[in-house]
Amino acid sequence: MWKELFCLVAFAAIVYAPSTGLASPSQLGSAQDFAVLGASTVTNTGSTTIYGSLGVDPGSAITGFPPGTVTGGSIYGPGGVSNQAQIDALAAYTTLKNLPYEYDLTGQDLGLQPVLAPGVYYFDTTAQLTGTLTLDFATKPGGDFVFQIGTALTTASASSVNVLNGSPLSGVYWLMGVTGGSGTGSATLGSDTMFAGNILALDSITLVSAADILCGRAIALNAAVTMDNNRISNNNTLQDYGSGRDDFGSYGFSGGSDTPVVVPVPGAFLLAGMGTILVGWLRRSRTV
Repeated sequence: MWKELFCLVAFAAIVYAPSTGLASPSQLGSAQDFAVLGASTVTNTGSTTIYGSLGVDPGSAITGFPPGTVTGGSIYGPGGVSNQAQIDALAAYTTLKNLPYEYDLTGQDLGLQPVLAPGVYYFDTTAQLTGTLTLDFATKPGGDFVFQIGTALTTASASSVNVLNGSPLSGVYWLMGVTGGSGTGSATLGSDTMFAGNILALDSITLVSAADILCGRAIALNAAVTMDNNRISNNNTLQDYGSGRDDFGSYGFSGGSDTPVVVPVPGAFLLAGMGTILVGWLRRSRTV
């Protein structure tokens, strides 16, 4: 009798034990590990600092490292890791590009918008950011901001993107070139811009002097990433370069994390408790 009861309780503990696993996987797949990923070339001038991996594929030229530095990751040439990251980034771009948009902001300056809630925002041609854009996850902490930009995004000097009330599952994605062909999907961050989110440009990305992406990535799918004394971090929780900015544990607003998440199952505690009570009752019965 005691052996059977022991086996029953042990079985319940194993089957119904809390499960440990990863949070929802990143929309970016293996590209999540990168802070900067170029296609044709990656070029740097000055003391750019990158937290996360740096790579290029299918091109082979990465210049300016040093004096640029990479921590929290590795530098990868074409093929292998960089190639798979490009494949995953393109898959994410395609998926996000095909989402039905909810808000058409064509012709409007992002810096003049009210505080935005998670959703899909669309620009038929170019997009401009002058001043500050605030993205607030309060209504959906695990949601996504997706900006589908027809051709190019340009930010004015000293512009910024601020994020509020995120969670480890929050995502922010900037897609350039969704309505145009090759040569039309680019992003240019003006000097001293403080940006947030993942830039997925069909073509090129240029960070002008002292422009920073402290909560996200710069991923160019078909052309170059060009940097000049910038700071880029794909994990603001671990490296914010003293900015005090917070990505809410989201690993650069990539919609997923590498943090193990323990998911307790109430049935485990219930069964264990019932087993304990039953064993105690049987012990008392045998002594009567």
